Amino acid sequence: MAAATLFTSATARLRDRTVAAERRTAVTRTVRSSLVSLAGLVGGPVANQAGEEVGRVVDVVARLYGAEPYPPVTGLIIRIGRRRTFIAADAVDRIMTGRVRLRTARLDLREFNRRPGEVLLARDVLDHQLVDVDGVQVTRAADLYLAPLAARTVLVGVDVSLPTLLRRLGPRRWQVRPTPERVLDWRSVAPFGEQATHGPAEVRLRASRSALHRLRPADLADILEDLGRHERQQLLGWLEPEQAADALEEMEPAELENLLREVPPEHAARLVDEMEPDEAADALRDLAPGERETLLARMPEPEAAELRSLLAHREGTAGGAMTTLLVTAGPAHTVAQVRAELAAQAEHRTDIDAVAVLGEDGRLLADIPLFDLAVAEDTAVVGDLVSWLGQFGPPVTVRPDTRLPEAADRLVAARATSLLVVDDSGRPLGRVLADDILDSLLPERGRLHFRRLLK
Repeated sequence: MAAATLFTSATARLRDRTVAAERRTAVTRTVRSSLVSLAGLVGGPVANQAGEEVGRVVDVVARLYGAEPYPPVTGLIIRIGRRRTFIAADAVDRIMTGRVRLRTARLDLREFNRRPGEVLLARDVLDHQLVDVDGVQVTRAADLYLAPLAARTVLVGVDVSLPTLLRRLGPRRWQVRPTPERVLDWRSVAPFGEQATHGPAEVRLRASRSALHRLRPADLADILEDLGRHERQQLLGWLEPEQAADALEEMEPAELENLLREVPPEHAARLVDEMEPDEAADALRDLAPGERETLLARMPEPEAAELRSLLAHREGTAGGAMTTLLVTAGPAHTVAQVRAELAAQAEHRTDIDAVAVLGEDGRLLADIPLFDLAVAEDTAVVGDLVSWLGQFGPPVTVRPDTRLPEAADRLVAARATSLLVVDDSGRPLGRVLADDILDSLLPERGRLHFRRLLK
């Protein structure tokens, strides 16, 4: 009896799986059959209500940068004789594979005037570069797929496969058939187009920023390096200055140098101003003297003066690689007060791994790692931590003219992740980080960044 019950249960499960598989196959077949290839639609016939051909499809207009997750088609551009005219979406009965049927025989032969957020899909998006946000890569649209949704036609996906490109080179009967093998959901795409940015900024940026904000600075840097010049400028325009600066800090020096030369000087100056001081100095050092001064002249005077002081140090020295961003404290401060200051500097977390303790004369007393601050009591006094650290010897420091190989040796000997750079009187000037030393000593490995304790 138990064996029979077990057999019946197994048979039922197998039957349920078979039914579920058949249902998925049916759904997939339905979805595939509802897709319309844009590449196959362009050049296809447009028929009126009576079935008579009145023209040919030239392009499809969609509201690309609206609030909808899938851009709705707002109309068609068709050729009637030698005239190109716009047909609004409400005059279209159905968009099918390779052809279009209108609701009426009467045509309003109006000229096409682009409205904010609208693009011509064939001209502005097809065969153009776009960003696959989920895959974190730059790719190219081999085809775009339209599908019916709630009584209208929307753009649902981007085909990026090689077979689709080959299909488009074949005869017309091949071109009209969708071949959705490698399709990106439109919601995971940030597109670029010649005319895709017309209209108010809040219209054109909403969709792209929502996708791009999911990317890390290193991912954005890779994308910026892979994009063409025009698309790269467009992407920079979509990003907040702080987000763009974070991405620029992750770029390869040669690519960053090219980018700063491509953008208008005012924009380049603002981007460099948003970068961490040491990264900004490195970027400026790679430019010609005239180019460097052009950008510095467009920055606020305090920031420009700080960068000029960094640039005064020779490349390959601790002074040339240091950041001037320091978190300092006095012996009388409590650990809670220091933590509050660290929280206020959270946006600079990658450049902070310790807190410099200074005496009344500004000279260095100790360099407290963030771990020691993390495990200390809030009410503990910094001076007590200084006394406790004193048993391990004075803080390891370097001079501004110390060559980076020597700084690397001291860093390894101290088992630290950074070294303070001090002047002749022992007053801190900045901090040289381990990743900056490695960037300089091992340039062929690209930029390296270590995780900090502060989050």
